Amino acid sequence: MVVAKRSFAFFMFRLVVYFLAVEKIFKDEASEEKGERARMASFVGAMAIADLVKTTLGPKGMDKILQSTGRGRAVTVTNDGATILKSLHIDNPAAKVLVDISKVQDDEVGDGTTSVVVLAGELLREAEKLVASKIHPMTIISGFRMAAECARNALLQKVVDNGADSEKFKSDLMKIARTTLSSKILSQDKEHFAKLAVDAVMRLKGSTNLESIQIIKKPGGSLKDSFLDEGFILDKKIGIGQPKRIENAKILVANTAMDTDKVKIYGARVRVDSMSRVAEIEGAEKEKMREKVQKIIAHGINCFVNRQLIYNFPEELFADAGILAIEHADFDGIERLALVTGGEIASTFDNPESVKLGHCKLIEEIMIGEDKLIHFSGVEMGQACTIVLRGASHHVLDEAERSLHDALCVLSQTVNDSRVLLGGGWPEMVMAKEVDELARKTPGKKSHAIEAFSRALLAIPTIIADNAGLDSAELIAQLRAEHHKEGCTAGIDVLSGSVGDMAELGISEAFKVKQAVLLSATEAAEMILRVDEIITCAPRRREDRM
Repeated sequence: MVVAKRSFAFFMFRLVVYFLAVEKIFKDEASEEKGERARMASFVGAMAIADLVKTTLGPKGMDKILQSTGRGRAVTVTNDGATILKSLHIDNPAAKVLVDISKVQDDEVGDGTTSVVVLAGELLREAEKLVASKIHPMTIISGFRMAAECARNALLQKVVDNGADSEKFKSDLMKIARTTLSSKILSQDKEHFAKLAVDAVMRLKGSTNLESIQIIKKPGGSLKDSFLDEGFILDKKIGIGQPKRIENAKILVANTAMDTDKVKIYGARVRVDSMSRVAEIEGAEKEKMREKVQKIIAHGINCFVNRQLIYNFPEELFADAGILAIEHADFDGIERLALVTGGEIASTFDNPESVKLGHCKLIEEIMIGEDKLIHFSGVEMGQACTIVLRGASHHVLDEAERSLHDALCVLSQTVNDSRVLLGGGWPEMVMAKEVDELARKTPGKKSHAIEAFSRALLAIPTIIADNAGLDSAELIAQLRAEHHKEGCTAGIDVLSGSVGDMAELGISEAFKVKQAVLLSATEAAEMILRVDEIITCAPRRREDRM
């Protein structure tokens, strides 16, 4: 009996020592949350992020104003999910996972940034109820995976591919562009901008490199005044005394200092005994500059574009030689100019044969609004074009650029993968129906998770209807009934406020976007579900330096 008491006391002592040791693993200010509390913190953070952006979903979604706290208090007005989320400073680790998936969705396919976050949030909302009813997270994850695979297969059976018929494919692209733009600021002029976007993407001839499509924003006029221009426009003026028009241009694109016609010897003192000595030093500097300009002229060019400033003396030398010199072109500008004219950016000029020049048929000065710009037409890369956006203010133009960029990304991806689906909540209804059937066939607790996945999918058309001020419960009930008919094409028509035929209305979406939304949201929800402990590190202290 005594031995048993001793061994029990020793065991309790070991247990206390163990817990004290565990407590001291982390620094004083570090914290950890375990089990239920950690899971709840993850769920709440993710759902809060989803609730934040879900009012921006759909054609009648609202915008958010983002105001920075920095100098100037810059204001952004947008309904683009990725732009809203990357502007937020978030402390919750699960919320950061959702911010990341919206960013990846933006980089990968350009659109669906709000949908992916909302779907992930709804999956976690459903998972929270299942965890509360004592279903293990791993069972839920397994069910979600089966449901996601089933939903993807349901979409694959319904896709339409008109890639072989150019007329039908162009019509599909127009429908996708209109659908993408209908939830943006450009929705009032979506016909005009859809045509701009499709024309620009068709010029790429299957490439997904959007570098050759340049977007220039010029305040003034209305959004309807925006236009597509062939070739390349550089947002710079031609200098005084320079030729205003050059045909069959040979262009040298450079990034080099052209300001050494001054004494620039920093950190040194030069003692001279007369002003003539200063003149000699300046003369030597000028001679160096003259030699450099001669080397550049020796390339046989008639246009010189430089990333850095060109000072008065070299500009005079270029003007005397009949060469158009353009200074201080922004780096994006000269990189794109080099790309579309077939040249390369040079910084040394000793070997003319190793420098690749750009070519174009005509360089001339044009006016857009009240600004003068330089237009390069007939460039080597025939698919290059410039979209000039006009609008009331910089805020409108910035949002218009984001909207147009989304449309261009989706269209360029669709040119590569020409599979198309109907829109307006139709894909979610198709997926939900198939997932429901799978739940009925699946035995065990997994069926609850699969059913929950179906409910999360139905949240997307529900939110689209709610944001349009419609009776979502009535509409979803009607849609469910419609989708039990064979070959149904019904979705939510937010303009008439009823169930409409998506094929007749021409509301289409790219399969690639829908697939990315489905798989990314499922993976993000699975990742957050796996969490059972959150460890917050102690902040690193600054060492006191003497």
